[in-house]
Amino acid sequence: MEAWRCVRRGYGRCVVGRGRYPMLPHHQKSLGRDWTTPWENLQKCCWNRHISSCMRWPGHYSRAPYPYFSSRHFSLNWRPPCLFESRAPFQYWNWRPDSLSQTSLIHLSSYIMNSEGDEPSSKRRKHQGTIQRHWEYICNHNKENTKILGDENVDPVCEDSESNFDFSVMSYNILSQDLLEDNSHLYKHCRRPVLHWSFRFPNILKEIKHFDADVLCLQEVQEDHYGTEIRPSLESLGYHCEYKMRTGRKPDGCAICFKHSKFSLLSVNPVEFYRRDVPLLDRDNVGLVLLLQPKIPSAASPAICVANTHLLYNPRRGDIKLTQLAMLLAEISSVAHQKDGSLCPIVMCGDFNSVPGSPLYSFIKEGKLNYEGLAIGKVSGQEQSSRGQRILSIPIWPPNLGISQNCVYEVQQLPKVEKPDGDLTQTEPDKTEVLVTAEKLSSNLQHHFSLSSVYSHYLPDTGIPEVTTCHSRSAITVDYIFYSAEKEGVAEQPGAEVTLVGGLKLLARLSLLTEEDLWTVNGLPNENNSSDHLPLLAKFRLEL
Repeated sequence: MEAWRCVRRGYGRCVVGRGRYPMLPHHQKSLGRDWTTPWENLQKCCWNRHISSCMRWPGHYSRAPYPYFSSRHFSLNWRPPCLFESRAPFQYWNWRPDSLSQTSLIHLSSYIMNSEGDEPSSKRRKHQGTIQRHWEYICNHNKENTKILGDENVDPVCEDSESNFDFSVMSYNILSQDLLEDNSHLYKHCRRPVLHWSFRFPNILKEIKHFDADVLCLQEVQEDHYGTEIRPSLESLGYHCEYKMRTGRKPDGCAICFKHSKFSLLSVNPVEFYRRDVPLLDRDNVGLVLLLQPKIPSAASPAICVANTHLLYNPRRGDIKLTQLAMLLAEISSVAHQKDGSLCPIVMCGDFNSVPGSPLYSFIKEGKLNYEGLAIGKVSGQEQSSRGQRILSIPIWPPNLGISQNCVYEVQQLPKVEKPDGDLTQTEPDKTEVLVTAEKLSSNLQHHFSLSSVYSHYLPDTGIPEVTTCHSRSAITVDYIFYSAEKEGVAEQPGAEVTLVGGLKLLARLSLLTEEDLWTVNGLPNENNSSDHLPLLAKFRLEL
C-alpha cells in the first residue's frame, strides 16, 4: 500500500523504505549540462523493474531514482533505469498516467540546484548565500585579558624571524560520506544534490586552499577517498600527510597534514583506543600524534607536538570518552617530553564530542577533575537529564590499561634481586603486569599540560553561544583547538612540576558563527559549506 500511495501522489519509494523522490515531470528545462528526456520513453520501462536498479544518488542511500541523475555520468544514448523487477510486476496495472501529456518531460538534473522542487522540508530557511567569517586578532595571548579586533578584509600573515616562528593550524571534521549516508536523518534539511561526494569534495578542497594553513588536522577522513583524492590533492598543494584509520570495520579516520616548507617530521605516533583486554574500551576511535620540527635555518627551536582525535560520540558513555582522552594525553606526554625533562609546545585538535563547560572540557583546560558522584551521561554535557544513569566508577579504567590518574603511562616498579657479588639489579619486566597503587583509588584526574582553547565559545557582546556543527538535530560546539599557553600561577598547581618550553601565543583566529547565522544559509552542509562542521583556524607564534 505504501508503494501505491507513493505512485498516486507522484513519488518513487526508496528500496530500503525511506525517502521519497518526485516522479512526476518538472517543467521543461535545459540549463548548462542538464538535459531532458520525453516522458513516453520513461513510461515504457518504469513499471517493469525494481527500484534497486537505479543509479547511486547523492546523499542518503546507495540507490535512487531518476530525477537526480547527472548527465555528466552518462552518454545521451543511455536508457533510464526501470523501477520494478520483471519477476515482481507492478500489481496495479490498471493505473495509467492518462492525465499526463505524451509530450511531457522529466528533468534529469545535474548536481546543481536548479529547482525549488529540489528543496527539502522542515528546516529549510528563507535565504541561500555565503556565510561571512572574519579574522579576530588577539592582542594579548593571556585569555583573561584578550582584546579582539575584527577585520574581514585583512588576512593576518604568519611571518618568521630569527626570534619568532609563526604557523597556522586548521582543525576540520570533513564528514565521511559513508557516515553521512548511514545517518541520513541528520540531513533532512539539505537539498540532496549537495550531499554527494562529487559535489562536496571540491568545496572542501577549495576551503583548504583558501585558508592555506601550515598544519591540517582532519577528522572523518574516509579511507578510500583519502587514497584516491584527498591525499593526492593535498600533496599537490605542498603537504605531507599522515593517516590513522579507525579500527574494526569503520571506514574513516584522522589525518594530520603539514607543509613541507614549514616543518620536518620527527615521529608519527598513532593511538588506538580499542583494547581487547579492557572491556570498557570496545569502541574503534583513534588519535594521531606527530612531533614536528620547525624549519628555521638561523635559529634552533623546540619541536612542536600536534595531536588530532575524534572521541566517541555516544552522549551516555562519558566513562569511555574520559578514558579515550586519558590515553591520548598519555601519548602526548610521552611524545612531547624532551631530553631535559621539559615539554615542547603542544597543539591538540579534534572533535571531542563534548560541549564547552562540560566536565570533560573543564578537565582539558584546568588540568584536574574530581569525578566522584558524577553521572556517566553528564561528562560531555550533551545529555540534558541524568535520570537512570549510573555514576562513574572509581577508578574509571582498570589497572591493566597502564595509565595513571595523572594521564601518563605508568612506570613499572621492578623487584630488585641480589647478584652473587652483592650488587643489586632489576629483573626483566613483565609487560603485562602493572603496579596498582593507592593513587588508583582516587577520584581525581590530572594532567600536566597548560592548555587553553583558541575560541571563547560565546559572542563577547551578546553571550550567544558559537557553534561548530549544525544539522537537523542540533547546533552545538564539539570541535576545538587547544594549545600550550603559560598561565599565571601554573607552577603552584598540584602536579604541575613539568615545565613548558616556549609557550605558544595566539595571534588570530577565524571567527565562528551562531546557530541563527548558519540557518540563514540553510544550516550545514549547504551549497558553499560541504561538511556539517565548520573548519576551525588559528595562527600561533612560537618565541625562540
